[in-house]
Amino acid sequence: DMVGGGKAIKAEVPLSEMFGYSTTLRSMSQGRATYTMEFKHYAEAPRNVSEAIVAARAK
Repeated sequence: DMVGGGKAIKAEVPLSEMFGYSTTLRSMSQGRATYTMEFKHYAEAPRNVSEAIVAARAK
């Protein structure tokens, strides 16, 4: 979407993938870009992700 001469992107992303996003976005946009984030819903993690979490906690 075009908004005020810029672009707006809407996406659903796991929270774990958002860590470090603001730094990356600022770097890519020379500090001009902004973003907002809001909770949408809980969802079951895929089996490979949940197994990795359980294995990491067991150590």
